Amino acid sequence: MRVKDVMVGTPASCRWDANAAIAVEILWNRNCGILPVVNSSDKVIGVVTDRDLCIAMGTRNQLPGDIMLSEIASEPVFSCQPDDDIHTALATMAQQKVRRLPVINVAGELQGILSMDDVVYHADAGNSRQRPELSYDDVVKTLKHLYGPQLLAVTHTKFKAA
Repeated sequence: MRVKDVMVGTPASCRWDANAAIAVEILWNRNCGILPVVNSSDKVIGVVTDRDLCIAMGTRNQLPGDIMLSEIASEPVFSCQPDDDIHTALATMAQQKVRRLPVINVAGELQGILSMDDVVYHADAGNSRQRPELSYDDVVKTLKHLYGPQLLAVTHTKFKAA
């Protein structure tokens, strides 16, 4: 199974010189949690997530219109290509501890977004004798890499406080 078989192919994006207010409006209107940031040549040069925006607006004494994406966008961009095997993309997600990847072609142009939600939706229980291309086990393994350390930290903190 290839990334292009699973990804959302109509991604929203935002220009590098936009502000947080514009980014939040795009995220709200498109019902998404990640916004690839592109330069004037439409090449992906960063990403900003709903979490990035929330933290930036909550920790600065500035209006969202005064916070530039160039100040908060994450670099480097962890991404995948449309023809990548889905397991390669899952390995990138697990290694980099991200739940979403911009899907970028060889020219650096945005083609889509691959999220763990998309992966879960396309996973197969493998009830037949043949191993599915994308199994529930593949999804769980990736999620454990993404959330394992955080869940352990919360669990240990919870028990220490009790």
